[in-house]
Amino acid sequence: MRSRVCFLTRSIALMFLAVVAMPLVYGQLPAWMPDPTQQQTYTLHRSSSREETGGNADYRTVTPGQTLTLMDVDGPGMISHMWFTLADGEPFFLKRVVLRIYWDGEESPSVEAPIGDFYGLGTGEIVPWQTPVLTVSHDRAMNCWFPMPFARHAKITITNEGKMSLGSLYWNIDYRTDTKPLPKDTLYFHAQYRQAQPNHGWTGDWYENGDPIVNYRRNTDGKDNYVWVEAQGHGQFVGVTMSILQNQDGWWGEGDDMFFIDGATTPTFIGTGSEDYFLGSWDFGGAGYSLPMNGAPLVGKEIAGGRWSVYRFHLDSPIPFAKSFKATIEHGHANHRSDTFSSVAYWYQTEPHAAFPPLPDVSDRIPVLQFVGGPGNSKGNYAPGSSNSLNPR
Repeated sequence: MRSRVCFLTRSIALMFLAVVAMPLVYGQLPAWMPDPTQQQTYTLHRSSSREETGGNADYRTVTPGQTLTLMDVDGPGMISHMWFTLADGEPFFLKRVVLRIYWDGEESPSVEAPIGDFYGLGTGEIVPWQTPVLTVSHDRAMNCWFPMPFARHAKITITNEGKMSLGSLYWNIDYRTDTKPLPKDTLYFHAQYRQAQPNHGWTGDWYENGDPIVNYRRNTDGKDNYVWVEAQGHGQFVGVTMSILQNQDGWWGEGDDMFFIDGATTPTFIGTGSEDYFLGSWDFGGAGYSLPMNGAPLVGKEIAGGRWSVYRFHLDSPIPFAKSFKATIEHGHANHRSDTFSSVAYWYQTEPHAAFPPLPDVSDRIPVLQFVGGPGNSKGNYAPGSSNSLNPR
């Protein structure tokens, strides 16, 4: 009897090990994650908000206008994981707190975005979603697993551009150092924030998306598209998160994505609609969802004031470029709509990078309904700063 029990115990253990090992056998771990069956040679470190005296107040307070350095280390190395959670009483604080990352002593950051937008929370509210590289949970925990190598130096800062103190900022940043230099062809992580409040459509005199003056319009060169990113150098684009505040009634997503690679003056390739680019369909089906490479965590109503958040990652096939890259999307068919977009594009490239556009003033980053005309939008109902605005500045 005892031998039979031992046999069953060993069998169950072997089955468990087989299940655990399956992702490794079938290559389901992301390629940048180390193989846990092989001994690693790097040294793992952590930068955190812990209280240095050993007490339990493991957070930082960031006063208005203050920039706090979270990490300032020499390489070669790689940031493998960043965890943040923060609490603040100021409305839209996720739009007011700015994350910046600098590589190898550069003066211009390679990552610059409001921390909420970096994690796909461009509407300023917490919406859970998860992918292999970014996750947000309902308890305000935000995680990033983008691999971020650096040859000589890495610095991460947080700036509070709000009018109130950021009362509780917690972070854990895991990074590796190694004695081996980075390969010469190593690409560096970049992330850039952009917004249009609003996108300016070419007309405010239309009654619905199917209006003939809209349907017969053509946009073959991407003029006046919303721009996610414009980069110089060589590298590869890996994805984008985008948030939308509708200023007009109707479906916001009739616009096509257009990509311009290596100086192309006409799109290198064009999509078939906004929800199609984000790998959804039929207006995202009326309910939010989150998948490994794409999702629509926040799905609103198709009326003025509706709020949406969407994302798409190209981890299966990053989009390479040798000289330059421009990623755009129409705001409505042929850019007829005037909704508000904000986004963060993620890509890897060699340094130095082209200068980023100036970060919009904090007062301009707060999403507020705009008077733009069109269906569902009248000056009496939706004037900026009115009682119907989403948030006072």
